[in-house]
Amino acid sequence: MDYSKHISEHSKARNPSAIWLLSIYIVRALMPYLNCKDMISLGAGQPNPASFPFASMTVTLKTGEKIEIDDSLFNRSLSYDLTSGQPLLNEWLCELQRLEHKPPVDFDLSIGSGSQDLLTKALEMMINEGESILVENPTYTGALSFLETINCDLADVATDEFGLVPEALETMLANWPESNPSGKKDQPRPHCLYTIPTGGNPTGLSSTLERKQEIYKICSKFDIVILEDDAYYYLQFGKKRTPSYLSMDVDGRVLRCDSMSKILSSGLRLGWITGPKPLIERINMHTMVTNLQPSGIPQAMTYSLLKNWKHKGFFEHVDRVADFYREKRDEFLECLDRRMTGRAEWVVPNAGMFVWLRLLGGITDSYDLVMSKALKENVLAIPGLAFMPRQNKNEYIRVSYSNVTKANMDEALRRLATVIDKEAALNGVKIDANP
Repeated sequence: MDYSKHISEHSKARNPSAIWLLSIYIVRALMPYLNCKDMISLGAGQPNPASFPFASMTVTLKTGEKIEIDDSLFNRSLSYDLTSGQPLLNEWLCELQRLEHKPPVDFDLSIGSGSQDLLTKALEMMINEGESILVENPTYTGALSFLETINCDLADVATDEFGLVPEALETMLANWPESNPSGKKDQPRPHCLYTIPTGGNPTGLSSTLERKQEIYKICSKFDIVILEDDAYYYLQFGKKRTPSYLSMDVDGRVLRCDSMSKILSSGLRLGWITGPKPLIERINMHTMVTNLQPSGIPQAMTYSLLKNWKHKGFFEHVDRVADFYREKRDEFLECLDRRMTGRAEWVVPNAGMFVWLRLLGGITDSYDLVMSKALKENVLAIPGLAFMPRQNKNEYIRVSYSNVTKANMDEALRRLATVIDKEAALNGVKIDANP
Protein backbone atom coordinates (compact mmCIF):
# COMPACT_ATOMS: atom_id res chain seq x y z
CA MET A 1 0.00 0.00 0.00
CA ASP A 2 1.04 3.58 -0.65
CA TYR A 3 0.64 5.28 2.71
CA SER A 4 1.69 8.77 1.60
CA LYS A 5 -1.90 9.86 0.89
CA HIS A 6 -2.96 8.71 4.35
CA ILE A 7 -0.43 10.82 6.28
CA SER A 8 -1.34 14.40 7.15
CA GLU A 9 0.89 17.36 6.35
CA HIS A 10 1.24 18.00 10.06
CA SER A 11 2.59 14.49 10.57
CA LYS A 12 4.86 14.67 7.53
CA ALA A 13 6.46 17.75 9.07
CA ARG A 14 7.82 15.52 11.82
CA ASN A 15 10.72 14.52 9.62
CA PRO A 16 13.83 13.13 11.32
CA SER A 17 15.95 15.02 8.80
CA ALA A 18 14.54 18.40 9.82
CA ILE A 19 16.93 20.52 11.87
CA TRP A 20 14.37 21.34 14.54
CA LEU A 21 13.73 17.66 15.17
CA LEU A 22 17.17 16.25 14.57
CA SER A 23 18.52 16.58 18.08
CA ILE A 24 15.47 14.90 19.63
CA TYR A 25 15.46 12.17 17.02
CA ILE A 26 19.13 11.35 17.55
CA VAL A 27 18.69 11.06 21.31
CA ARG A 28 15.62 8.82 21.01
CA ALA A 29 17.15 6.79 18.17
CA LEU A 30 20.20 5.99 20.29
CA MET A 31 18.12 4.85 23.28
CA PRO A 32 18.18 1.13 22.32
CA TYR A 33 21.99 1.13 22.52
CA LEU A 34 22.05 2.19 26.17
CA ASN A 35 21.41 -1.36 27.34
CA CYS A 36 23.93 -3.05 25.03
CA LYS A 37 26.61 -5.15 26.72
CA ASP A 38 29.98 -3.36 27.13
CA MET A 39 28.49 -0.04 25.97
CA ILE A 40 29.85 2.98 27.87
CA SER A 41 27.51 5.90 27.40
CA LEU A 42 28.49 9.53 27.71
CA GLY A 43 25.51 10.57 25.64
CA ALA A 44 22.34 10.15 27.64
CA GLY A 45 21.06 12.84 29.96
CA GLN A 46 19.65 10.14 32.21
CA PRO A 47 19.10 11.05 35.87
CA ASN A 48 21.22 8.80 38.08
CA PRO A 49 19.03 6.08 39.65
CA ALA A 50 21.09 6.37 42.84
CA SER A 51 19.23 9.61 43.49
CA PHE A 52 15.77 7.98 43.29
CA PRO A 53 14.03 7.15 46.60
CA PHE A 54 12.42 3.92 45.30
CA ALA A 55 14.11 0.59 46.09
CA SER A 56 11.75 -2.16 44.94
CA MET A 57 8.16 -2.96 44.10
CA THR A 58 5.78 -5.78 44.95
CA VAL A 59 2.18 -5.97 43.75
CA THR A 60 -0.43 -7.97 45.67
CA LEU A 61 -3.27 -9.45 43.63
CA LYS A 62 -6.82 -9.93 44.92
CA THR A 63 -6.08 -13.65 45.06
CA GLY A 64 -3.42 -12.91 47.67
CA GLU A 65 -0.61 -13.77 45.28
CA LYS A 66 2.33 -11.38 45.35
CA ILE A 67 4.11 -10.35 42.15
CA GLU A 68 7.62 -9.06 42.71
CA ILE A 69 8.85 -6.71 40.02
CA ASP A 70 12.26 -7.86 38.82
CA ASP A 71 14.91 -5.44 40.13
CA SER A 72 16.43 -4.78 36.71
CA LEU A 73 13.00 -4.20 35.16
CA PHE A 74 11.95 -1.97 38.06
CA ASN A 75 15.11 0.13 37.84
CA ARG A 76 14.69 0.43 34.09
CA SER A 77 11.09 1.53 34.54
CA LEU A 78 12.24 4.46 36.69
CA SER A 79 14.25 5.93 33.81
CA TYR A 80 13.71 7.09 30.25
CA ASP A 81 13.02 4.22 27.87
CA LEU A 82 12.01 3.45 24.30
CA THR A 83 9.33 5.51 22.59
CA SER A 84 7.35 2.41 21.57
CA GLY A 85 7.38 1.01 25.11
CA GLN A 86 9.48 -1.39 27.16
CA PRO A 87 10.71 -4.13 24.80
CA LEU A 88 9.61 -7.06 26.97
CA LEU A 89 6.04 -5.78 27.18
CA ASN A 90 6.00 -4.76 23.52
CA GLU A 91 7.02 -8.26 22.43
CA TRP A 92 4.50 -9.88 24.82
CA LEU A 93 1.74 -7.79 23.23
CA CYS A 94 3.00 -8.60 19.72
CA GLU A 95 2.72 -12.28 20.55
CA LEU A 96 -0.79 -11.65 21.94
CA GLN A 97 -1.81 -10.11 18.62
CA ARG A 98 -0.34 -13.08 16.74
CA LEU A 99 -2.21 -15.56 18.95
CA GLU A 100 -5.55 -13.73 19.06
CA HIS A 101 -5.82 -11.99 15.68
CA LYS A 102 -3.28 -13.80 13.47
CA PRO A 103 -2.69 -10.73 11.25
CA PRO A 104 -2.13 -11.92 7.66
CA VAL A 105 0.57 -9.29 6.96
CA ASP A 106 3.55 -7.95 8.90
CA PHE A 107 2.74 -5.41 11.59
CA ASP A 108 4.37 -3.11 14.10
CA LEU A 109 3.15 -2.21 17.59
CA SER A 110 3.56 0.76 19.89
CA ILE A 111 2.52 1.18 23.52
CA GLY A 112 0.91 4.42 24.69
CA SER A 113 -0.42 6.19 27.74
CA GLY A 114 -3.86 4.69 27.29
CA SER A 115 -5.68 3.90 24.08
CA GLN A 116 -6.95 7.49 23.89
CA ASP A 117 -3.36 8.72 23.65
CA LEU A 118 -2.73 6.54 20.61
CA LEU A 119 -6.16 7.13 19.07
CA THR A 120 -5.70 10.90 19.01
CA LYS A 121 -2.16 10.56 17.63
CA ALA A 122 -3.45 8.27 14.89
CA LEU A 123 -6.20 10.71 13.95
CA GLU A 124 -3.79 13.65 13.91
CA MET A 125 -1.37 11.60 11.83
CA MET A 126 -3.95 10.90 9.12
CA ILE A 127 -6.33 13.85 8.92
CA ASN A 128 -5.48 17.25 7.47
CA GLU A 129 -7.37 20.37 8.45
CA GLY A 130 -10.32 20.77 6.11
CA GLU A 131 -10.49 17.09 5.18
CA SER A 132 -13.33 14.73 6.01
CA ILE A 133 -13.30 11.51 8.04
CA LEU A 134 -15.84 8.68 8.02
CA VAL A 135 -17.42 8.06 11.43
CA GLU A 136 -20.26 5.97 12.77
CA ASN A 137 -23.48 7.67 13.79
CA PRO A 138 -23.57 7.68 16.78
CA THR A 139 -19.98 7.40 17.98
CA TYR A 140 -17.59 7.95 20.89
CA THR A 141 -17.75 11.47 22.26
CA GLY A 142 -14.02 11.48 23.06
CA ALA A 143 -13.19 11.00 19.39
CA LEU A 144 -15.69 13.67 18.35
CA SER A 145 -14.20 16.16 20.80
CA PHE A 146 -10.68 15.60 19.47
CA LEU A 147 -11.72 15.73 15.81
CA GLU A 148 -13.28 19.11 16.47
CA THR A 149 -9.85 20.45 17.48
CA ILE A 150 -8.26 19.53 14.14
CA ASN A 151 -11.00 21.29 12.19
CA CYS A 152 -12.09 18.44 9.95
CA ASP A 153 -15.54 17.53 8.69
CA LEU A 154 -17.40 14.41 9.80
CA ALA A 155 -18.95 12.15 7.19
CA ASP A 156 -21.34 10.19 9.38
CA VAL A 157 -22.39 6.73 8.25
CA ALA A 158 -25.59 5.02 9.38
CA THR A 159 -25.48 2.08 11.80
CA ASP A 160 -27.98 -0.54 12.84
CA GLU A 161 -28.00 -3.39 15.36
CA PHE A 162 -25.34 -5.24 13.33
CA GLY A 163 -22.91 -2.31 13.07
CA LEU A 164 -22.04 -0.04 10.17
CA VAL A 165 -24.45 -0.33 7.25
CA PRO A 166 -22.34 -1.35 4.21
CA GLU A 167 -24.82 0.05 1.68
CA ALA A 168 -24.73 3.45 3.37
CA LEU A 169 -20.92 3.49 3.36
CA GLU A 170 -20.57 2.44 -0.27
CA THR A 171 -23.27 4.83 -1.45
CA MET A 172 -21.54 7.74 0.26
CA LEU A 173 -18.11 6.89 -1.15
CA ALA A 174 -19.32 6.07 -4.67
CA ASN A 175 -21.31 9.31 -4.97
CA TRP A 176 -18.77 11.67 -3.40
CA PRO A 177 -18.76 14.70 -3.38
CA GLU A 178 -22.51 14.91 -4.06
CA SER A 179 -23.05 12.70 -1.00
CA ASN A 180 -20.78 14.79 1.24
CA PRO A 181 -22.78 15.59 4.41
CA SER A 182 -20.96 18.92 4.72
CA GLY A 183 -22.15 19.97 1.26
CA LYS A 184 -18.61 20.87 0.16
CA LYS A 185 -18.16 19.94 -3.49
CA ASP A 186 -14.40 20.55 -3.59
CA GLN A 187 -13.55 18.32 -0.62
CA PRO A 188 -11.67 15.11 -1.48
CA ARG A 189 -13.18 11.75 -0.65
CA PRO A 190 -12.41 10.59 2.94
CA HIS A 191 -9.51 8.16 3.28
CA CYS A 192 -10.02 7.08 6.91
CA LEU A 193 -12.88 5.27 8.69
CA TYR A 194 -13.09 5.51 12.48
CA THR A 195 -15.09 2.63 13.94
CA ILE A 196 -15.83 1.00 17.31
CA PRO A 197 -16.75 -2.51 16.15
CA THR A 198 -17.28 -4.19 19.54
CA GLY A 199 -19.62 -3.08 22.33
CA GLY A 200 -19.91 0.30 20.68
CA ASN A 201 -19.77 3.42 22.81
CA PRO A 202 -22.58 4.53 23.14
CA THR A 203 -24.74 1.80 21.59
CA GLY A 204 -23.27 -1.35 23.16
CA LEU A 205 -23.70 -3.05 19.78
CA SER A 206 -21.14 -5.03 17.79
CA SER A 207 -20.45 -5.54 14.11
CA THR A 208 -20.93 -9.09 12.91
CA LEU A 209 -18.17 -10.93 11.04
CA GLU A 210 -20.19 -10.69 7.83
CA ARG A 211 -20.57 -6.92 8.24
CA LYS A 212 -16.85 -6.50 8.91
CA GLN A 213 -16.01 -8.46 5.78
CA GLU A 214 -18.33 -6.25 3.72
CA ILE A 215 -16.94 -3.06 5.24
CA TYR A 216 -13.35 -4.20 4.70
CA LYS A 217 -14.09 -4.97 1.04
CA ILE A 218 -15.55 -1.49 0.53
CA CYS A 219 -12.58 0.15 2.26
CA SER A 220 -10.21 -1.82 0.04
CA LYS A 221 -12.13 -0.71 -3.06
CA PHE A 222 -11.90 2.98 -2.11
CA ASP A 223 -8.47 2.81 -0.40
CA ILE A 224 -9.73 3.66 3.09
CA VAL A 225 -7.63 3.12 6.24
CA ILE A 226 -9.69 1.53 9.02
CA LEU A 227 -9.01 2.91 12.50
CA GLU A 228 -10.32 0.07 14.68
CA ASP A 229 -10.95 1.39 18.21
CA ASP A 230 -11.64 -1.85 20.06
CA ALA A 231 -11.39 -1.18 23.80
CA TYR A 232 -14.29 -3.57 24.52
CA TYR A 233 -13.05 -6.44 22.34
CA TYR A 234 -12.37 -8.75 25.30
CA LEU A 235 -15.78 -7.96 26.85
CA GLN A 236 -17.77 -9.97 24.30
CA PHE A 237 -20.59 -12.06 25.76
CA GLY A 238 -20.79 -14.80 23.14
CA LYS A 239 -19.04 -18.15 23.30
CA LYS A 240 -16.46 -17.00 20.75
CA ARG A 241 -15.07 -13.54 20.10
CA THR A 242 -15.95 -12.10 16.69
CA PRO A 243 -12.79 -11.75 14.58
CA SER A 244 -11.32 -8.28 14.30
CA TYR A 245 -10.60 -6.13 11.26
CA LEU A 246 -6.92 -6.75 11.99
CA SER A 247 -7.47 -10.48 11.52
CA MET A 248 -8.67 -9.97 7.93
CA ASP A 249 -6.25 -7.19 6.95
CA VAL A 250 -4.60 -8.58 3.83
CA ASP A 251 -3.86 -5.07 2.49
CA GLY A 252 -2.23 -3.51 5.55
CA ARG A 253 -4.96 -0.88 5.93
CA VAL A 254 -5.98 -1.42 9.58
CA LEU A 255 -4.73 0.53 12.59
CA ARG A 256 -6.02 -1.23 15.70
CA CYS A 257 -6.24 0.35 19.18
CA ASP A 258 -6.39 -1.94 22.23
CA SER A 259 -6.62 -1.06 25.91
CA MET A 260 -5.92 -2.48 29.35
CA SER A 261 -8.44 -0.05 30.87
CA LYS A 262 -11.43 -2.39 30.75
CA ILE A 263 -9.58 -5.61 31.63
CA LEU A 264 -6.81 -4.67 34.11
CA SER A 265 -7.22 -1.09 35.32
CA SER A 266 -8.25 2.21 33.78
CA GLY A 267 -5.78 4.04 36.01
CA LEU A 268 -2.82 2.20 34.48
CA ARG A 269 -3.30 4.36 31.37
CA LEU A 270 -1.87 1.66 29.15
CA GLY A 271 -2.93 0.90 25.60
CA TRP A 272 -1.32 -0.27 22.38
CA ILE A 273 -1.76 0.30 18.68
CA THR A 274 -1.06 -2.28 15.97
CA GLY A 275 -0.70 -1.71 12.25
CA PRO A 276 1.55 -1.06 9.26
CA LYS A 277 5.09 -0.05 10.16
CA PRO A 278 5.05 3.23 8.14
CA LEU A 279 2.02 4.45 10.12
CA ILE A 280 3.25 3.23 13.51
CA GLU A 281 6.55 5.04 12.88
CA ARG A 282 4.64 8.30 12.42
CA ILE A 283 2.81 7.78 15.70
CA ASN A 284 6.13 7.09 17.42
CA MET A 285 7.49 10.36 16.03
CA HIS A 286 4.54 12.15 17.60
CA THR A 287 5.28 10.53 20.96
CA MET A 288 8.97 11.33 20.51
CA VAL A 289 8.29 15.08 20.49
CA THR A 290 5.48 15.17 23.07
CA ASN A 291 5.38 12.78 26.03
CA LEU A 292 8.55 10.87 24.93
CA GLN A 293 7.27 7.44 26.03
CA PRO A 294 4.55 5.65 28.00
CA SER A 295 5.07 5.68 31.76
CA GLY A 296 7.55 3.06 32.98
CA ILE A 297 5.96 1.92 36.25
CA PRO A 298 2.59 0.86 34.74
CA GLN A 299 4.47 -1.03 32.04
CA ALA A 300 6.63 -2.85 34.60
CA MET A 301 3.56 -3.76 36.68
CA THR A 302 1.66 -4.97 33.64
CA TYR A 303 4.50 -6.97 32.15
CA SER A 304 5.29 -8.66 35.47
CA LEU A 305 1.66 -9.72 35.84
CA LEU A 306 1.38 -10.91 32.24
CA LYS A 307 4.69 -12.78 32.44
CA ASN A 308 3.36 -14.57 35.53
CA TRP A 309 0.03 -15.36 33.90
CA LYS A 310 1.44 -16.21 30.47
CA HIS A 311 -0.92 -15.80 27.53
CA LYS A 312 -3.08 -18.69 28.73
CA GLY A 313 -3.65 -16.95 32.06
CA PHE A 314 -4.44 -13.68 30.31
CA PHE A 315 -7.14 -15.33 28.20
CA GLU A 316 -8.59 -16.99 31.30
CA HIS A 317 -8.67 -13.61 33.05
CA VAL A 318 -10.43 -11.75 30.23
CA ASP A 319 -12.99 -14.55 30.01
CA ARG A 320 -13.76 -14.02 33.71
CA VAL A 321 -14.06 -10.27 33.15
CA ALA A 322 -16.45 -10.84 30.25
CA ASP A 323 -18.53 -13.18 32.44
CA PHE A 324 -18.64 -10.50 35.14
CA TYR A 325 -20.02 -7.88 32.76
CA ARG A 326 -22.41 -10.37 31.19
CA GLU A 327 -23.95 -10.92 34.61
CA LYS A 328 -24.17 -7.15 35.14
CA ARG A 329 -25.85 -6.77 31.76
CA ASP A 330 -28.38 -9.49 32.56
CA GLU A 331 -29.24 -7.83 35.87
CA PHE A 332 -29.69 -4.52 34.09
CA LEU A 333 -31.87 -6.04 31.39
CA GLU A 334 -34.13 -7.47 34.07
CA CYS A 335 -34.52 -3.99 35.56
CA LEU A 336 -35.03 -2.46 32.12
CA ASP A 337 -37.83 -4.90 31.34
CA ARG A 338 -39.53 -4.01 34.60
CA ARG A 339 -39.07 -0.23 34.53
CA MET A 340 -38.62 0.84 30.91
CA THR A 341 -40.97 -1.37 28.85
CA GLY A 342 -43.37 1.07 27.20
CA ARG A 343 -41.16 4.01 28.13
CA ALA A 344 -38.13 3.24 25.95
CA GLU A 345 -36.81 0.91 23.29
CA TRP A 346 -33.42 -0.80 23.20
CA VAL A 347 -31.37 -3.53 21.58
CA VAL A 348 -29.70 -6.05 23.89
CA PRO A 349 -25.93 -5.40 23.89
CA ASN A 350 -23.66 -8.36 23.19
CA ALA A 351 -20.48 -6.75 24.54
CA GLY A 352 -19.24 -3.85 26.62
CA MET A 353 -20.88 -1.72 29.30
CA PHE A 354 -23.67 0.29 27.68
CA VAL A 355 -27.30 0.28 26.59
CA TRP A 356 -28.60 2.84 24.11
CA LEU A 357 -32.16 3.82 25.06
CA ARG A 358 -34.61 5.42 22.65
CA LEU A 359 -37.04 7.30 24.86
CA LEU A 360 -40.76 7.19 24.04
CA GLY A 361 -43.56 9.43 25.28
CA GLY A 362 -43.07 12.03 22.56
CA ILE A 363 -39.63 12.97 23.89
CA THR A 364 -37.43 14.59 21.24
CA ASP A 365 -34.77 16.34 23.34
CA SER A 366 -32.98 14.01 25.73
CA TYR A 367 -30.47 16.72 26.63
CA ASP A 368 -33.18 18.89 28.15
CA LEU A 369 -34.73 15.85 29.83
CA VAL A 370 -31.47 14.85 31.52
CA MET A 371 -30.06 18.26 32.36
CA SER A 372 -33.19 20.00 33.60
CA LYS A 373 -35.34 17.14 34.88
CA ALA A 374 -33.55 13.84 35.51
CA LEU A 375 -30.80 15.47 37.55
CA LYS A 376 -33.46 16.89 39.88
CA GLU A 377 -34.59 13.31 40.50
CA ASN A 378 -30.97 12.31 41.27
CA VAL A 379 -30.54 10.04 38.27
CA LEU A 380 -27.78 10.51 35.73
CA ALA A 381 -27.51 9.37 32.11
CA ILE A 382 -25.65 10.77 29.11
CA PRO A 383 -27.81 12.58 26.52
CA GLY A 384 -27.52 11.27 22.98
CA LEU A 385 -26.44 14.70 21.76
CA ALA A 386 -22.92 13.99 23.08
CA PHE A 387 -22.46 11.12 20.60
CA MET A 388 -23.96 12.66 17.47
CA PRO A 389 -21.52 13.85 14.79
CA ARG A 390 -23.96 16.63 13.87
CA GLN A 391 -24.83 17.37 17.51
CA ASN A 392 -28.52 17.24 16.72
CA LYS A 393 -31.26 16.97 19.34
CA ASN A 394 -32.61 13.45 19.67
CA GLU A 395 -34.54 11.04 21.87
CA TYR A 396 -31.60 8.81 22.91
CA ILE A 397 -29.63 8.42 26.12
CA ARG A 398 -26.69 6.20 27.03
CA VAL A 399 -26.94 4.26 30.28
CA SER A 400 -24.23 2.07 31.79
CA TYR A 401 -24.49 -1.00 34.01
CA SER A 402 -20.77 -1.49 34.63
CA ASN A 403 -20.40 -0.08 38.14
CA VAL A 404 -23.89 -0.14 39.66
CA THR A 405 -25.45 -2.62 42.09
CA LYS A 406 -28.66 -4.34 41.05
CA ALA A 407 -30.59 -2.43 43.71
CA ASN A 408 -29.26 0.88 42.40
CA MET A 409 -29.95 -0.15 38.81
CA ASP A 410 -33.59 -0.67 39.66
CA GLU A 411 -33.87 2.53 41.68
CA ALA A 412 -32.16 4.62 39.01
CA LEU A 413 -34.51 3.29 36.34
CA ARG A 414 -37.51 3.85 38.62
CA ARG A 415 -36.50 7.51 38.94
CA LEU A 416 -35.92 7.77 35.20
CA ALA A 417 -39.34 6.22 34.56
CA THR A 418 -40.92 8.92 36.72
CA VAL A 419 -39.21 11.62 34.65
CA ILE A 420 -40.33 10.02 31.38
CA ASP A 421 -43.93 9.69 32.60
CA LYS A 422 -44.07 13.38 33.57
CA GLU A 423 -42.61 14.43 30.22
CA ALA A 424 -45.02 12.19 28.31
CA ALA A 425 -47.94 13.75 30.19
CA LEU A 426 -46.73 17.22 29.20
CA ASN A 427 -46.53 16.00 25.59
CA GLY A 428 -50.05 14.58 25.77
CA VAL A 429 -48.77 11.05 25.12
CA LYS A 430 -50.18 8.10 27.03
CA ILE A 431 -47.53 5.70 28.36
CA ASP A 432 -48.51 2.02 28.33
CA ALA A 433 -46.13 0.80 31.03
CA ASN A 434 -45.90 -0.58 34.53
CA PRO A 435 -46.44 2.03 37.24
